[in-house]
Amino acid sequence: MLQTYRDVLARPGAFAFSATGIVARLPMSMVGIGIVLMVSALYGSYGLAGRVSAAVVIAQAVGGPQLARLVDRHGQARVMRPAILVSATSIVALVVAASMRAPSVWLYVTAVLAGATIGSFGSLVRARWNHLLGDDPRRVHTAYSLESALDELVFVIGPVAATALATSVSPVAGLVVPVVAMVVGGLAFLSLRDTEPPTAPAHEPRVRGSVLQRPGVVVIVLVFVAIGAIFGATDVATVAFAEESGRKSLAGVILAVFALGSLISGLLYGARHWVSPLYRRFAIGVVALAVGVCAFFLAESLWVLAAVMFVTGFAIAPSIINGNALVAALVPPGRLTEGLTWVGTGLSIGVSVGSSVAGSRIDAGGSHAGFMVVVVSGAAALVATLVALPSLRRHAARTRQHDADPADAAHARQPAAAENEPASATAGATIAACDLAAEHREDAEHDRGAGDGRAPA
Repeated sequence: MLQTYRDVLARPGAFAFSATGIVARLPMSMVGIGIVLMVSALYGSYGLAGRVSAAVVIAQAVGGPQLARLVDRHGQARVMRPAILVSATSIVALVVAASMRAPSVWLYVTAVLAGATIGSFGSLVRARWNHLLGDDPRRVHTAYSLESALDELVFVIGPVAATALATSVSPVAGLVVPVVAMVVGGLAFLSLRDTEPPTAPAHEPRVRGSVLQRPGVVVIVLVFVAIGAIFGATDVATVAFAEESGRKSLAGVILAVFALGSLISGLLYGARHWVSPLYRRFAIGVVALAVGVCAFFLAESLWVLAAVMFVTGFAIAPSIINGNALVAALVPPGRLTEGLTWVGTGLSIGVSVGSSVAGSRIDAGGSHAGFMVVVVSGAAALVATLVALPSLRRHAARTRQHDADPADAAHARQPAAAENEPASATAGATIAACDLAAEHREDAEHDRGAGDGRAPA
């Protein structure tokens, strides 16, 4: 398994941009929980903490795709250097405002500025992999899986560090590390110009409108909104549950265990290739995640919650890998950064809704009221996935038709290459009910014949 990953990291410049990308992505796992810990400690309200955290996420959801569009047009370094400096400065201003117990409006203003300019380094890293390995779909699949696993590594380290700093040093200390990581890691990543993807040629006609107009993209984003709501509500509810148990400092550890399960599954998933249709694997993973999070509500101790989160976490990375792969297959190559950013945007919108609603419910009814929001979000993810299946199945059928034409085969296979996912029996039964047995046999035969030439994520 390790040799598979060594092969892609051995490409010139690959290890450098992947390593600096880890540091640059650290804020995505620390800013949200850092804000919740800081505001809840200084202002005594989980509702306000959830709303301020949601303001960051909503602003990122609005600003992220716009930054991504500018990146596709003008280049990563030219756009993101000033953006991350503005974002870092805004987080510092948020910390100062909270420390002074300023009116909540100042918390919202600084949070919005920080979120709108923070960008998505995960999308930038994946775009570089696509540029470096675009002629080799199997290796792109491996690289995308590696980055999803590294995303989870960030979520293993980040919450623990933020919680330890906020509870042991100072309520504001959990936001210091992400600011430093954003500036140091981000600028180091952007200094690696040899692997930066080229911008679209000036003579090339510019595609107008959003990539959301591409068939299938919207339904995938909606699924990720529901998944994001699971994550957002889980973050806030876990902090509250740990505090009720008298062990608030363990909140980050519990959330890290959730991410650890995802990290392991992501590495295992990326080490092999799969023959079943991408849309079906995506759906199985999302359904497994939705079913698993329902057990959070039943946990009566931190250790039981940690065990349930670890097992449920195995559904996260494959779902995100496959979601990115589907988007990569649906959008034009020149709009890849924007398309991948919309996946993160969907997650961000969901996180903001989940954390805000869960925070308000926790203020009224305690941590179990927050976990009920998680259960509802899981049900929404399940419904959104089942609604998305027909559209994704139609896209798979169109891809098969293109593969039948030798002139289109190379183009069709490249974007559809990297998907994976561990499946539970319950999830498999749910999805199997949505597909005819004859179609399943046809898809499997086709994919085996095509050599699994799908697109990574």
